[in-house]
Amino acid sequence: MARANVIVVGVDGSEPSLAAVDWAIGEAQKCGWRLHIVCAYALPSFTAASLDGGYAAMDDTAIQQGAQAVVDEAVDRCRTAGVEVTSALETGDPAGVLVDLSREASLAVVGTRGGGGFTDRLLGTVSSALPAHAHCPTVVVPVQGKRDFQPVRRIVVGVDGSESARIALRRAVDEAERWDAELTAVAAVPIATGAGAMAWLPAAVDRDEVLADVREGLAVAVAAAVGDRKVRVRQHALDGNAAALMSEFSTAVEMVVVGSRGRGGFAGLLLGSTSQAVLHHAACPVMVVPARMRDEGTSPADVPWNR
Repeated sequence: MARANVIVVGVDGSEPSLAAVDWAIGEAQKCGWRLHIVCAYALPSFTAASLDGGYAAMDDTAIQQGAQAVVDEAVDRCRTAGVEVTSALETGDPAGVLVDLSREASLAVVGTRGGGGFTDRLLGTVSSALPAHAHCPTVVVPVQGKRDFQPVRRIVVGVDGSESARIALRRAVDEAERWDAELTAVAAVPIATGAGAMAWLPAAVDRDEVLADVREGLAVAVAAAVGDRKVRVRQHALDGNAAALMSEFSTAVEMVVVGSRGRGGFAGLLLGSTSQAVLHHAACPVMVVPARMRDEGTSPADVPWNR
């Protein structure tokens, strides 16, 4: 499926959403792609006794004006940066609207909504739901990240031998080639004792032998993803929890890439535990690449964007 050279950015006027706009501007400048700024909102309603228990929607003029102001601010940032931009107000569930747009776009970008304390551990509804449902890769820009856009010089990608990880690895190679960035491919195996360890392994199993096997499989996956492209790839097979290691790496890189494990049906609506945990704790933008792209295609093309 051909996808438009468009990055869809969801905005709501918050600082995290403006950080997402700034990140998307940098990516659009590097790719030569367009931006499509979207503010989606649901109209509140109330039970109207005079309408025999029916529902009456309140006047949405003020809401629409507020949403338009949010869009205008984001659009101004894009135009100041010299990036081609379109925009739209949409009514409906924001996550649902962005998922719909992701069918045609090459990338979707949103910010997180952490608010300090316990809420800092939680993603907002959109930034949690969109990566799990999107048809294109989603970048989630963390609230604790640096406010200014950071050129992507270092990328880390998680590889676990699954098909979803191979799809994510190919996209990470694309990004590394685009940015001339150093790519680090990490395969994590929790061998040692402790939470998440592979307790079912026989005691006689040699840790170094397991890691050597993982390292060999990682090398094969990287070679297949890179092909003849000139991309620098460091490879690490490590003993440890994948989410914890990726989150630790995120403090020293500008992008983390993970796959999602959607398989269709109910399972297709969920992110894997590793990618969900990385989204919660990463210190840099995280790109989640959906497994469904294997069937729906990944190639951007300069096709009309009629939104």
